[in-house]
Amino acid sequence: MADDMDISADTPEQPEVMASNDDPRGTKRKATDELLGNAPRRIKALSQTVVNKIAAGEIIVAPVHALKELLENAVDAGSTSIEVVVKDGGLKMLQITDNGSGINKDDMGILCERFTTSKLKTFEDLASIGTYGFRGEALASISHIAHLSVTTRTKDSDCAWRALYSDGKLIPPKPGGSAEPKAVAGRQGTQITVEDLFYNVPSRRRAFRNTNEEYSKVLDMVGKYAIHCDGIAFSCKKHGESSMGVAIQSTAKTIDRVRQIYGNAVANELIPFKIEDQKLGFKAKGLITNANYSIKKTTMLLFINHRCVESTAIRKSLESVYSAFLPKGGHPYIYATIEIEPHRIDVNVHPTKREVNFLHEDEIIERISDAVQEKLAAVDTSRSFMTQTVLPGAGIPSSSALPPTTQASSSRGTAANTPAKPSQTPKRPYENEMVRTDARVRKITSMLPPATPSSASGDIFRSLKHNDAPNGEYEDDSQPNYEVIDTNRRVIKLASIRTLKTEVRDQAHEGLIELFGNHTWVGVVDEWRRLAAVQNGIKLYLVDYGAVCFEFFYQLALTDFGNFGQMRLQEPLSIRDLMDIAVELEKNAEIEETGEIQSDWEGVAAQVTETVFEKREMMSEYFSLIINDEGEIESIPLLLKGYTPNLAKLPTFLLRLGPRVNWEDELECFDCIIRELAIFYVPESVPRPVQFTGATQATEGEDSEMTGTSDSVPAEIREQIEVYETRRKEIGIALERVLFPEFRKRLLPSKKLLKGITEVANLKGLYRIFERSC
Repeated sequence: MADDMDISADTPEQPEVMASNDDPRGTKRKATDELLGNAPRRIKALSQTVVNKIAAGEIIVAPVHALKELLENAVDAGSTSIEVVVKDGGLKMLQITDNGSGINKDDMGILCERFTTSKLKTFEDLASIGTYGFRGEALASISHIAHLSVTTRTKDSDCAWRALYSDGKLIPPKPGGSAEPKAVAGRQGTQITVEDLFYNVPSRRRAFRNTNEEYSKVLDMVGKYAIHCDGIAFSCKKHGESSMGVAIQSTAKTIDRVRQIYGNAVANELIPFKIEDQKLGFKAKGLITNANYSIKKTTMLLFINHRCVESTAIRKSLESVYSAFLPKGGHPYIYATIEIEPHRIDVNVHPTKREVNFLHEDEIIERISDAVQEKLAAVDTSRSFMTQTVLPGAGIPSSSALPPTTQASSSRGTAANTPAKPSQTPKRPYENEMVRTDARVRKITSMLPPATPSSASGDIFRSLKHNDAPNGEYEDDSQPNYEVIDTNRRVIKLASIRTLKTEVRDQAHEGLIELFGNHTWVGVVDEWRRLAAVQNGIKLYLVDYGAVCFEFFYQLALTDFGNFGQMRLQEPLSIRDLMDIAVELEKNAEIEETGEIQSDWEGVAAQVTETVFEKREMMSEYFSLIINDEGEIESIPLLLKGYTPNLAKLPTFLLRLGPRVNWEDELECFDCIIRELAIFYVPESVPRPVQFTGATQATEGEDSEMTGTSDSVPAEIREQIEVYETRRKEIGIALERVLFPEFRKRLLPSKKLLKGITEVANLKGLYRIFERSC
């Protein structure tokens, strides 16, 4: 390529391009000038000031982030009282005063330098960190984008010391003066004052137009830590005002703290929950509202190892639990604190420490959700309802006129401490807008014993080698045993995986997200065409569950890339044997389709076997496809607990890895493998019973239906029919109990699925048809 771009000395000079003053393309220039203008620029190191400001912009995004860092430092200092004063939403001034241990005068010189901390000594200390702050970046970042002053006094000091900082260094109060800390009067503890936040980052400063909104965020953050930190008094107010936005006494209990910040409506309906699991290494507790309370948007206070964090997975899981107890559109208030063994959690994954990663996330979330569901179910009998008179305008009888039992039931049926209001007749909805089913209602099928595991989880070698049926034979009546292995979840930062995840998010369809997020399972319509019926609101849809399962498993594989579970095989399987089986299946398929073998299959099995064996280290590291030195598969990836793919598709899956995967390009390689893995996991098509009609000779002019019980049906065909019927039931149960519930929680459907979803009924339309027929 370089030779093609070189300009030969013998090449005639390119004609000049003339341009007038009015020509927007500019003045004349030679073609060679354009080539010289595209010469690569030299790489230079950024100045330390620019580096520090960039880092500060990642950590301090808004005033509330600066407040969070300073609050955590105050709590780490052992404070029992924390006072916050805010001016202009924290942009003009943000002052935090505590009565903690204070800062030694000798440490004030490096207090605002980056990565100066008393919490860590070695990198390994991160595995056992128990404090809020640990990297020593908060004060350093603030000093680069604001005017920072610190006044502090320790218990052993005779006076307090005050110092000013800029760009991480001590600065004098006045030009030409000394930058050393000055002795001042002050009480024990530390007062940190942040002024003119983002004064030197005008683009960031202009983004904050509503100071009241920023003050609300500050109040919300102070309120969260006030609820969580028992034994610490909190106060927050605007500068120059006497009224407090938050005022919590140190002796206040948790429920009283919730009452003062969120009101009686929340506090009166709170119930506690608690759970502990030593095997998973966590314990959780908190306060949640019962079914009497609901709001339009979930309020969730989540603390993991006492850090205020966010978790979309936990929020969605708990909202799914509450959907069975609250009216449509209702959401709960949740305060939860989770403590996980330090070596099982990674706290250093987000610049603002807003997110954390921890081991066995799915299992822990599931246990917490189950505990919350049990608590809600236990108190569901206390749910209160608003009562109304039967006839509009009729007076409510006095309590003295009611029998004692009626009085008691009436008092339970009305909300406590609620003033009486005139009864109003609610607007009756039209019947064609009423939903007859509800996704949150438990079905009787969920109470039945679980189905037997997939036949593919039985004697896999026999089912593949003899190929008696697509799913082999089932001989093991026990459910698969899942073993939790204590391994660190890896954070994969490959650009190719980030690109694929971004593509998935960009292709999401809002309408389909709502459909799958609030659907009601109806049933399987056709296992051969892989169609299922679901209801959403007053509409009924036919869904191509094969296409939906493909997208779901593709997204699941992207999310868990490099962290798959493993399905260990009872006996290792030879890759070469599996390839031979796959080639025979492909040959048979060609014969059935065209009547002859058209492709050249000579040497294909050996070539693909060699390719897969060469890539075994990569397949093991990223996909949990473990191949031993003898060329045998010991385990395959586990994508979804509770669902086992049809292992009879394993030979075809391995064969397709050969010609379909571009092993030279990272993005295409991972994309192809993940797609093939998703195809492997998609439930296969199961032939309809009517397709067995031609298995025996039918009388002329008549169709011979085969039920599998007729004596005229050969035993081999009858056995095959039974296998198909068994598999049909297994797929139906897996779709209803495992896959579609997971779609509701984790699927991000794309626009491509619009082709696989058809609306077949609309309650309003049916009513119009019935009205015309009448």
